[in-house]
Amino acid sequence: MFHERKTLRGHVPYSREGKQGYGTGNDSNIAERHISGWRRNQVVLGKPDFIFPKQKVALFVDGCFWHGCPKPKHSNMPRNNQEFWAKKLQGNKDRDRFVSRELRKMGWSVVRVWEHELKYPEKVVAKLNKAFGRKSA
Repeated sequence: MFHERKTLRGHVPYSREGKQGYGTGNDSNIAERHISGWRRNQVVLGKPDFIFPKQKVALFVDGCFWHGCPKPKHSNMPRNNQEFWAKKLQGNKDRDRFVSRELRKMGWSVVRVWEHELKYPEKVVAKLNKAFGRKSA
């Protein structure tokens, strides 16, 4: 569902490369799955990767390292400066919980997927459909 591009540092998901136009990366894949009504780069608490304003659904694609994926080897702690990284990564997790809680208080449904889950677009679509209150096809 979400394409990758080879860079000097390895694979970088398009979802983390900043603003894009329609038809590239994540957005074209959502459209291909017949999910419409999404917006990007809107002013919403926590800066979701995608929002569905009509249904009040916010979709976050969380990077495995930066958000502390529970899968082994997906978020290994750097060996250097471990105290700094432990504090930084815990802060990210705390902020994720805060943002999700606050959005829910405001009436939003929050969908969070891990970066590695993007390899299985049908699972991402199923999570979105659940948030929309409809059955997956």
